[in-house]
Amino acid sequence: MLEKRSLSLAGHRTSVALEPEFWAVLERAAAPGSLAVLVAVQDAARAETGEPLASQLRLFALRYALAASGR
Repeated sequence: MLEKRSLSLAGHRTSVALEPEFWAVLERAAAPGSLAVLVAVQDAARAETGEPLASQLRLFALRYALAASGR
């Protein structure tokens, strides 16, 4: 089941729907900072690829989890 969260990105409100497991990884990745900052950075990074924000966040979470596991 998807969990929808609302955020402000570049002064605009938006919402992103991800599975709770992805949100958990993103929250761990953002632990020293804030989830909103992490999402804003990923939003800016996707401008080059044109990927949907949810896809960008899922890929970031996957890469983060793999790196954390030593893979």
